[in-house]
Amino acid sequence: MSTNEGSVVMNDSPGAGQTAMRRVILCAGTGCMANGAMKVFERFRKEMDQAGLNVVLELRPEAGDRDVRLSKSGCQGFCQMGPLVSIVPDGILYTKVRAEDVPEIVERTLVSGEAVERLLYKDPATRRICRGLEDNPFYARQDRRVLRECGFLDPEDIREFMLHGGYSAAKKAFLEMSPENICKQISESGLRGRGGGGFPTGRKWEAARIQKAAKKYVICNGDEGDPGAFMNRSVMEGNPHSVIEGLMIAARAIGADQTFVYVRAEYPLAVERMNRAVADAEREGILGKNVFGTGLTLKCNVLEGAGAFVCGEETAMIASIEGRRGMPTPKPPFPAQSGLWGKPTIINNVETLAHVPRIINEGAAAFRSIGTPESPGTKTFALTGHVANTGLVEVPFGTKLRELVLEISGGITDDNGKPMKNGFKAVQIGGPSGGCLTEEHLDLPLAYDSLRKVGAMVGSGGLVVLNQRTCMVSMARFFMEFTQRESCGKCVLCREGTKQLLALLDDVIEGRADAGTLDLLEKLGRAVQVGSLCGLGKTAPNPVLSTLRYFRKEYEEHIFEKRCRTGRCKALLKPEINAERCKGCGLCIKSCPTGAISGEKKKPHHIDPELCIKCGACATACKLQAVEGV
Repeated sequence: MSTNEGSVVMNDSPGAGQTAMRRVILCAGTGCMANGAMKVFERFRKEMDQAGLNVVLELRPEAGDRDVRLSKSGCQGFCQMGPLVSIVPDGILYTKVRAEDVPEIVERTLVSGEAVERLLYKDPATRRICRGLEDNPFYARQDRRVLRECGFLDPEDIREFMLHGGYSAAKKAFLEMSPENICKQISESGLRGRGGGGFPTGRKWEAARIQKAAKKYVICNGDEGDPGAFMNRSVMEGNPHSVIEGLMIAARAIGADQTFVYVRAEYPLAVERMNRAVADAEREGILGKNVFGTGLTLKCNVLEGAGAFVCGEETAMIASIEGRRGMPTPKPPFPAQSGLWGKPTIINNVETLAHVPRIINEGAAAFRSIGTPESPGTKTFALTGHVANTGLVEVPFGTKLRELVLEISGGITDDNGKPMKNGFKAVQIGGPSGGCLTEEHLDLPLAYDSLRKVGAMVGSGGLVVLNQRTCMVSMARFFMEFTQRESCGKCVLCREGTKQLLALLDDVIEGRADAGTLDLLEKLGRAVQVGSLCGLGKTAPNPVLSTLRYFRKEYEEHIFEKRCRTGRCKALLKPEINAERCKGCGLCIKSCPTGAISGEKKKPHHIDPELCIKCGACATACKLQAVEGV
């Protein structure tokens, strides 16, 4: 087996035509890695070598008939179906690949040129077998730009990134463009921050550029603390050099000579690959002294955050980097005026920076041609919840919610992952800072302004799809518990208000609420929105207020009827024994710790609700599943 080194001249990027060298690309994102992707990778090395194929692990200038490149990629997006293996240029995508499947893939595909049909994706809606990306509805309906190279390029090989145009935009920015022109082009593109607020990126850069200061900073926000969100993590894992290139262009635009990548410590693979990318860029002379021969110096540091959700807020992140407790500070002054160590600083999230090189290379008009006038470009979403295909999705702004959560997702599922007809109930968008959308919003175009009008927000891009078996009160409580736990405690309204909102939701779920609870929830939620200092506090009540707006009937059922229509709220269940199923065996009586069950042998038993503590021991003991409501 050889591991030849060198460089290639052919273009083997997705959609770029045939390649001179056959390639096996294994998804090595966090999800696939957790499912055994590296065992699959090592098995490929062994089986390909035994089959007489020349295994090439590095780029090389020429390819022979028996040469096959074996490489890893970042997340390919189709997380539900991992581990994933792509065969290029055959156009084959294998799903749920195990190490024991590799010999058959090598023999039938790499040697004989046939597809292994059982490993191809089968569309649950049409039952059609999909050979590759083009006929796969999950991919075919997307417009993957930020994510395109994440599932193709080797994230640990800087030469491959450069051979596909990497760092050409940074070189152009340093050698051919002035800081003013860079800011102008970003402004004309309409690029808005992908981290949640949607602030115009060009305007932020220009505000920092005009500051008269000898020292300026650029920070990449890779903190990403929303439950169910993993877009930024996947970009850092799959295409870390695109983030560095975006940082370099931002630094050139404002006149900074030092940048930071702030990554939460729970992302060890992202931290590892970002550190390696920085080291490789320094080795190649891209970062460091005399960038592109301009005499300018640019340094990049990768920092690990402790995982505080509030540190995703600009001023709290700055405090964390400075070694202080991560707590927000009032604005103005804005970070572009006085940020890190009192110097002008801009902060952009991972996805925002990953868009920048394409804008510099292709122009503002090309970027504006996608999406909507107010929200140009594409947006990545982490699609999770009750859907057939969870994973990473990238679509143009303006795409309707229906296409995303009902079509690309493969449809709604029950709690066991089985298809559920007419099962859609709601989608929580934007994580704990976002809001809840219902069936009436399925034809709503996904864009900053349209979502804001219905009380939701794009946020960082988390999408949690909920089926009809979801209790919306419990869902609101889940997000409220998260934001209450993550509050830094600086503001009284955020610190105490979120605690009281959580207590009120507990009252609703546990049957203690009364007619005044709903009014108090709304008033307190509005107060927390208005009185909190930072974005965490101002958006913390959103899940509660949006579910009250669209699912008020469920709240009223909990409060006035002491009933949860989904049966999820245990305190509201009425324990009983199904007389038709019960055979009077007595197992439930023996298991009950409070003596709440009575009945004659071989006759249906009964539960005294006053004595029942709903421990579930009777339900566990019953072999006929006759016990209900515990």
